[in-house]
Amino acid sequence: MIVTTLIENTEADNNKDLSAEHGLSLNISFGKKTILFDTGASDSFLRNADALGIDLSTVDAAVLSHHHYDHGGGLQRFLALNQNAKVYLKRPPDGDPYFKARLLPKRYIGLDRRIFTIYSGRFVFIDQVTEILPNVYLVTDIGTLYPKPKGNKYLYIKRRTGWSLDTFSHELTMAIRENDELVIFTGCAHNGVLNMIDSVEKILSGIPMKAVVGGFHLIGLPKTNLAADNVSDIQNIAEKILSYPVQMVYTGHCTGQKAYAVLKNMLGEKVEHLHTGTVIQI
Repeated sequence: MIVTTLIENTEADNNKDLSAEHGLSLNISFGKKTILFDTGASDSFLRNADALGIDLSTVDAAVLSHHHYDHGGGLQRFLALNQNAKVYLKRPPDGDPYFKARLLPKRYIGLDRRIFTIYSGRFVFIDQVTEILPNVYLVTDIGTLYPKPKGNKYLYIKRRTGWSLDTFSHELTMAIRENDELVIFTGCAHNGVLNMIDSVEKILSGIPMKAVVGGFHLIGLPKTNLAADNVSDIQNIAEKILSYPVQMVYTGHCTGQKAYAVLKNMLGEKVEHLHTGTVIQI
């Protein structure tokens, strides 16, 4: 399996010519299939794909991890380019996703919902464990055994009746089985990376987890890059990851540099940072 980071918050040292932005998009090739996991915040992931020699018009399927702009902002451009791939996702939240923090402007962070009308035949909404391609599983019911990230406290749903914290019922995780091993993809892991790992393990029990790839949402306010969870919380996440049959962790985007440093100190060579242009052979 080859995972190419088409967009992430930071540039790789050897890919300074690629665009970076606050977002995440991964191109995943395994066997004879290719999956696009998220599309970043804009069409920058497409330009990066061209520069990397990746033809997104041939992608077999696309997956949206959740309904935030930094993961689905490039959907319209992808659908215009690729005429065949279905986009698999959960249904939108009942209301509008917003970032809301004290003393800062409220900001809409959802998708342009007109896309669901313009490309209505391209979306497949799922609400249960679904095998979208052979050995590619989307897990929609994510457990609550472990705490969710504290950074969620800034993320709300706005309805006519008022504001409420986002429960992230619109989030899913993906697991790909290859050579009797699993690779888990988390998007932002607003439901908690440990809950995602645990949910996959319960559904596909006994299969070693070769890697966990994606963001863990351990950051607080993105522009400050400070961790919302304290050091002991992040250390506990690292310890729990080691208790599962997880061989390797690749993370970035909403994990944040402060939290990554704590994970690195705990996990050592078992964790690596994702950057725009990073290519991983798993």
